[in-house]
Amino acid sequence: MGKANFSDDFKRDAVAQITERGYPVAEVSQRLGVSPHSLYAWKRKFSQPSGGGDKDAEIRRLKRELTRVTEEHDILKKATAYFARDAK
Repeated sequence: MGKANFSDDFKRDAVAQITERGYPVAEVSQRLGVSPHSLYAWKRKFSQPSGGGDKDAEIRRLKRELTRVTEEHDILKKATAYFARDAK
């Protein structure tokens, strides 16, 4: 059995059915006569990056910074209470 050659437009449309229209891979695979493995490979190749990677990295960075600033705030709050107690 030979390897079927599908055009890039066909592959992009198949990926769009999965990513944009929300159809399950199994359903698209059966309807188009393509293996699920091929669809996953095409999805990796043709799906548009959502830009979420940059947003996710920024969110992680901001969470780390928030944790650090919160810890600094707590330390300063305790130090203020300690020195205020000694000043009495």
